[in-house]
Amino acid sequence: MGSQGGFGQSKEFLDLIKSIGEARSKAEEDRIVIREIETLKRRISEPDIPKRKMKEYIIRLLYVEMLGHDASFGYIHAVKMTHDDNLLSKRTGYLAVTLFLNDDHDLIILIVNTIQKDLKSDNYLVVCAALNAVCRLINEETIPAVLPLIVELLSHGKEAVRKKAVMALHSFYRKSPSSVSHLVSNFRKRLCDNDPGVMGATLCPLFDLINDDPNPYKDLVVSFVSILKQVAEHRLPKSYDYHQMPAPFVQIKLLKILALLGSGDKPSSEHMYTVIGDIIRKGDSSSNIGNAILYESIRTVSSIHSNAKLLEAAADVIAKFLKSDSHNLKYMGIDALGRLIKLSPLIAEQHQLAVIDCLEDPDDTLKRKTFELLYKMTKSSNVEVIVDRMIEYMISISDDHYKTYIASRCVELAEQFAPSNHWFIQTMNKVFEHAGDLVNIKVAHNLMRLIAEGFGEDDDAAYSQLRSSAVESYLRIIGEPKLPSVFLQVICWVLGEYGTADGKHSASYITGKLCDMAEAYSNDEIVKAYAITALTKIYAFEIAAGRKVDMLSECQSLVEELLASHSTDLQQRAYELQAVIGLDARAVEAILPHDASCEDIEVDKNLSFLNGYIQQSIESGAMPYISENERSGMVNTSNFRSHDQQESGQHGLRFEAYEVPKAPVPSKVTPVSLSSTTDLVPVPESLYARETQQISSVGLASDTGSSELKLRLDGVQKKWGKPTYSSPASSSNSTSQNPVNGVTKVDVATTINSKARDSYDSRKQQNEIDPEKQKLAASLFGGSTKTERRTSTSSKGPKASAADRPQDSKAASVPNKASGEKTNQVQQPPPQDLLDLGEPTVTAAPPAVDPFMQLEGLLDSSNSSAVTNSGGAVANAPDIMGLYRGTTSSEQSGGGGYNPASGDNLNLLSELSNAAAVRGTTGATIVSPLSPSVKGANAKDSLEKDAKVRQMGVTPTSQNPNLFRDLLG
Repeated sequence: MGSQGGFGQSKEFLDLIKSIGEARSKAEEDRIVIREIETLKRRISEPDIPKRKMKEYIIRLLYVEMLGHDASFGYIHAVKMTHDDNLLSKRTGYLAVTLFLNDDHDLIILIVNTIQKDLKSDNYLVVCAALNAVCRLINEETIPAVLPLIVELLSHGKEAVRKKAVMALHSFYRKSPSSVSHLVSNFRKRLCDNDPGVMGATLCPLFDLINDDPNPYKDLVVSFVSILKQVAEHRLPKSYDYHQMPAPFVQIKLLKILALLGSGDKPSSEHMYTVIGDIIRKGDSSSNIGNAILYESIRTVSSIHSNAKLLEAAADVIAKFLKSDSHNLKYMGIDALGRLIKLSPLIAEQHQLAVIDCLEDPDDTLKRKTFELLYKMTKSSNVEVIVDRMIEYMISISDDHYKTYIASRCVELAEQFAPSNHWFIQTMNKVFEHAGDLVNIKVAHNLMRLIAEGFGEDDDAAYSQLRSSAVESYLRIIGEPKLPSVFLQVICWVLGEYGTADGKHSASYITGKLCDMAEAYSNDEIVKAYAITALTKIYAFEIAAGRKVDMLSECQSLVEELLASHSTDLQQRAYELQAVIGLDARAVEAILPHDASCEDIEVDKNLSFLNGYIQQSIESGAMPYISENERSGMVNTSNFRSHDQQESGQHGLRFEAYEVPKAPVPSKVTPVSLSSTTDLVPVPESLYARETQQISSVGLASDTGSSELKLRLDGVQKKWGKPTYSSPASSSNSTSQNPVNGVTKVDVATTINSKARDSYDSRKQQNEIDPEKQKLAASLFGGSTKTERRTSTSSKGPKASAADRPQDSKAASVPNKASGEKTNQVQQPPPQDLLDLGEPTVTAAPPAVDPFMQLEGLLDSSNSSAVTNSGGAVANAPDIMGLYRGTTSSEQSGGGGYNPASGDNLNLLSELSNAAAVRGTTGATIVSPLSPSVKGANAKDSLEKDAKVRQMGVTPTSQNPNLFRDLLG
């Protein structure tokens, strides 16, 4: 082999080929190939492999791929070989990549540049190798990269290059027709090329173009006919002959093109008659290629405008095919005869016996082709023979797909060419019986329709005979076992409609048969549904005829069974049967008229029968119907629903990182003058920047603005200011407490105002509290020194007597850190209260009640009072000691709390929010959110958020105030 090929393959390679050829089993072959793969993986990865050895390795990889194994590990080496300057190695590399890769492979991008370079080569062999790769590997995205080079090669000096360039453009057209749509004229030019090979290659793209749209190429008919004539007259070189036939494949391609151009075009067909007649007359039937040209000539004759002489010549050729002993020639004759039947039915009659002989041939492919011909040849005179042969063949085969095809053909022929009603019914019974459920359900529906409507005859006697014949045949068949479900449906329908129509069979006999069938096929709900409906029809017809209905016991048991069926369809049919039996004859006749299955049902799409009811409803106050066009302009409520869903989705768990707490920003406070006997530390207000923005965005509330945020002081003990501190409107109202989810919700403004004053006053008297009072407060409010429990008040607490009030009241001046100035102790105009965010300005006055005296007064049951709010909930007195118990040393030093040692600023609102948060964690009371009508930032959310920061050291990002409360328990 090596000496003959001249490539000098190694002995190892020759032994591989020999061992593969001598393998006795697929398993042995696989073992040899797997061993070869391991060897190639080891050898191909070695450095400095000689070109000769690498070329051999690539060829051995081709053997591995051809035998069905994966050689992808060597693809990159084949791509590298295409870059080689050696012609033999380059061609071997191109051959390998065209067999290894497809146009979508990732390695294609590495070959495009090499192909572009090789298309410009001076060596036409290199160009041909690159063009071979272009036809296989260039995809739609890379076509523009090589298209200009391919167009230039159409005028190359070598005919082989021009031929392969045409082939490359043809492959481009198949992959992307739009990319070469402007190059169609180049195909016309290459059709007149001096080289027959280039001309023959041009016929392939032209055939595809003509197949898509033949009209633009009608002018080429004369050229195609001239070329075909020259080929048929041996004008081409001998090198194009095949088995002494001149360029047979060029002739076949030209005949196919002429068949497309001459279809339905008489002028174009007239140009073809002479050359086609010459080809048929000179055709050589002694060789396969000669018979192929004759067969293609017959196909062309059947496609173009018909000509009597050509049809006669084609019939003679068909006769030779059918009389041949070769199955292939018989197959060609049957197929050609089927093409000529539509043009000349007489030709088929001449070969009817030869066609029947093909049905008895053991070749199954020839039989099936013959049945297709018989279907086209069927008439009223031969339908019985052809259909009987089809049914016999259908029974003998086991291919369900083809059995279904034959059954549909038999049904169609029986419906079109049935000689008698009796034959039609018998034929259909055979088809259903042997084809079973493979028969399409539409065939069953068509059969029911034909039995109901007849075959277009106006004779009532023929109708009655058809139906009676169907009933008799079905009564005989109904006892056979394992009938198809589709066939049983037809039987039930026919017996229900026409079982008692001719009077030969009583209603009890037919109903008994139906009940037996429903019982025999109890697992088939469709059959049972058809059976119960057939019973309903029979009993309805009996009632309408005035005869007494005696339901059989088996029918009664069947109805009772279906009444309790899990299928609602069967239940409804059973209830309908019971309802029909209980009606009179007139009503039954109106519901189920006799022989009315084919009457058209009038459908009132406007539902005009409901007009009276609608008018009555409108008069009674019902809303009239709104058309779809009018509804489109109304507000879409789904927008509100989606908005609610979006808001509810914001309250879920969020997994983003928490914000870093911001440093507190001190803010300026106006000077405040207070009269007290106790020395007070200056307390400027210090808030976070975000709290300042949120609170300021809410704005100052006014007494008249109902939608704005205001401090409600109703029920708050007036420890600061004059007794007329609260406005009359606010003092007359009580704090609203609404229990929600078992937790009392207190109004935001009232809670803030009350707790702020309690906190400040209690801190002012912190140094005077003794341990006994702390124990007393703990026992009264159920708390401890470590735990903080708060309650809110809904009304004013008990006032202390005048003796309990402080004796001296002096105004203390608070220094302003921003300006460093001191304010004088002046009563007019009064200074602004620290917690007065919108109430009328009042003068500072000594506290009217001593909180500790009030605390002592709580021990006396006569001085304590429980006030019931508007919702019936009981509110406790304010927890004065809660702030002392909830404030830790760390909070006092670093959290903005009160520190008497250092004299730091007291952050009242921050401490207030901290107390509110701790109060919420104990589960006693939570503050209610602001009214939805208030716009801007929510002060309550800001305060609670700040409280969580102080308590947990993180900034919550969730909008759900109960999130951390739930997590902390």
